[in-house]
Amino acid sequence: MQHQFYDLGRQEKGATAVVKLDKQANVQLMTASDYRSYKAGRQYRYSGGLAKKSPVRLAIPRAGHWFVVIDLGGRAGKVRVGVQVMPPPRGNLPTLRESSNPARDVQLREPVAPVGDALDGRTWDVFLSHASEDKDSVAVPLHDALEARGVQVWLDKTEIKLGQSLRRKIDEGIRSSRFSVVVLSPAFFAKGWTNHELDGLISRTVAGEQTMLPIWHEVNPDDVRGYSASLADKLALNTAEVSISEIAEQIADAVLDK
Repeated sequence: MQHQFYDLGRQEKGATAVVKLDKQANVQLMTASDYRSYKAGRQYRYSGGLAKKSPVRLAIPRAGHWFVVIDLGGRAGKVRVGVQVMPPPRGNLPTLRESSNPARDVQLREPVAPVGDALDGRTWDVFLSHASEDKDSVAVPLHDALEARGVQVWLDKTEIKLGQSLRRKIDEGIRSSRFSVVVLSPAFFAKGWTNHELDGLISRTVAGEQTMLPIWHEVNPDDVRGYSASLADKLALNTAEVSISEIAEQIADAVLDK
């Protein structure tokens, strides 16, 4: 695929790549080895995704050699790009992200594997609930960004195989995850299936068996309040204000610190 790349060299954990664009494009942060796989057409890991606003800020999750890759998703043309790396914060002062992370102080529970061998005893850190309309723009990029940070994520696209019961696999995934991320959007509100998922997640949250973190996508407080007053009162991350990479970083901090 035609793309532009920027070699960031070796960077320390906590540094931030700031990418400025003159148009909408896919922006991906990846290691040097993943960039080699990307060029060869092999499977690779990255954080980031479709950037609709500029600048894009991508946190460096660990020390190493990093690249930023920009492409137009197969469309012709080039993007005017500026890339700058901000060093990790120094000293004892907390960063804004640390002081405003709604995921940081939650209490997480150990997941319970379902009876039998339905999931081969597997458990997940995060169950990602979303409407199919938000899969490409939010769910898949968030899944990939979390996995790149070492977080085990249940996503229907990756965990359900042809011929399996959708409802049963989702129920098993909910029971086997200790943290739920719910992408609240107009499409989510309109679907019956997502309401089934949400009922199960809320039941586990109320029982103290799981912790829920809402993500608002193309909705405002009035939209959420009209759907559920209790959800409107929960601290949430908003895709209009925070990039997918930053959302993943905050969730990973909460999940992996517990």
